[in-house]
Amino acid sequence: MPTTGQTKIGGVRLIGREVHRDPRGTFEVLWSEAGTPAGGDFVQDNLIVTHRGTLRGMHFQTRHPQGKLLTVLEGEVYDAAVDLRPESPTFGQSEGFFLRSGEQVSLWLPPGLAHGFLALSERVIYHYKVTAPWDPDAAHVLAWDDPDAAVPWPEVKSPQLSERDRNGLSWSEVKKLVGG
Repeated sequence: MPTTGQTKIGGVRLIGREVHRDPRGTFEVLWSEAGTPAGGDFVQDNLIVTHRGTLRGMHFQTRHPQGKLLTVLEGEVYDAAVDLRPESPTFGQSEGFFLRSGEQVSLWLPPGLAHGFLALSERVIYHYKVTAPWDPDAAHVLAWDDPDAAVPWPEVKSPQLSERDRNGLSWSEVKKLVGG
């Protein structure tokens, strides 16, 4: 599977998928152990169905950080990441990506990043594989709109947020948690 885009945060990859078409429709491989340039051993698949204006994130774990392979099956999202790895040359930097179901591109985020997404279409079906199980005692949220984290969201006025996401930590609090 070809890599289709360079990113500024180390280890993050946009991964293009080959689509096989015939009169019956299409076939594509979302992930294979041998053919997908995404690191890590996956332990769980997650599926989210949501709608326009929903923002989920910026989620991360301080123990058992998760690598994530993210794929939009229907609709469009803006996916965002912040590098929380103190040893990384891009520590504290954020980056965002538009992912659309019709473009056959997945996003790989290595462990150690905060992650979130904003649903841009009326309906979104979002699939992601993770390399570590959810650890509720080590799960945290970076405030999606923290000015110091500077996530480059597209214009969003009043996203629909969970209570947990509404009460995210500031960048200065997150830096203390991750040892930065």
